[in-house]
Amino acid sequence: MLIQVCLYFYCTFLWRCLKFVMRKLTGRCELQRICYNTKPGASRTMKIETSLRGSKSKLLQTSVSVHLDAIEKTIEDIMELKKINPDINPQLGISLQACLLQIVGYRNLIADVEKLRREPYDSDNPQHEEMLLKLWKFLKPDTPLASRISKQWCEIGFQGDDPKTDFRGMGLLGLYNLQYFAERDATAAQQVLSDSLHPKCSKFSKAEWQQKRMDKAIGYSFAIVGINITDLAYNLLVSGALKTHFYNIAPEAPTLSHFQQTFCYLMHEFHKFWIEEDPMDIMEFNRVREKFRKRIIKQLQNPDMALCPHFAASEGLINI
Repeated sequence: MLIQVCLYFYCTFLWRCLKFVMRKLTGRCELQRICYNTKPGASRTMKIETSLRGSKSKLLQTSVSVHLDAIEKTIEDIMELKKINPDINPQLGISLQACLLQIVGYRNLIADVEKLRREPYDSDNPQHEEMLLKLWKFLKPDTPLASRISKQWCEIGFQGDDPKTDFRGMGLLGLYNLQYFAERDATAAQQVLSDSLHPKCSKFSKAEWQQKRMDKAIGYSFAIVGINITDLAYNLLVSGALKTHFYNIAPEAPTLSHFQQTFCYLMHEFHKFWIEEDPMDIMEFNRVREKFRKRIIKQLQNPDMALCPHFAASEGLINI
């Protein structure tokens, strides 16, 4: 333990000495070097975030947790602290502001998502009930729902005749994501639902089924899997794994819409992955999900990764 502590302080001291030498040699502070030598996106923003959090300056340390409205003033304070003339280095302020918007926005997004996750579904809340009925309407536009409590809910992948019990794990977040997918990308959502019920009627041709030996064609419960993928997206967000993706697709602060678009992408990709894995039965769901999770995390380790710049639900995004 003592050796680890000594090693930590030694590395910290060495790193500060290196930063001092680099500043003397280049005439630029670490923030300047990052902004001028690293392209915009996750690579730059994550380096800026690491630099700010690891700084010995309280101002720099707290800059990653200021209010969005205070970012501009924070940038001015940083420039003053570092003795950087904004008239000579105008691009630095712009670059730092873009990075801080993403960093602070990501933190705020976690708070927004957590709030939805902690809010339970309430059947006495008219807004909650309206969202649930809309989900049915978007997924089954040609089939009227006989009653609020009905076995028909099983047709879109709920476990019983009242979906409210299935939202306990992810709260309203699961319903928000499912409705977003069903409404904003209706064609894809309806196709995924249909394929989950009838896997061999999916877009894979008969030859592809035979070539891949996908003969078992095990389906899954659409809504339950959607809530499970919501859990996956939530954990990727909270762990910080989604920073790579959001810092590459959101030019400013990532929002709840960005998170929901990412959910749509994960649903779409998991569906394809499930069919390609061709599990023996539904009991293999956890194995397939874990394998899918590891694949997504591996992709997100690439600093240039943007999961869904091409996805239909993300057409309005700007890829930096």
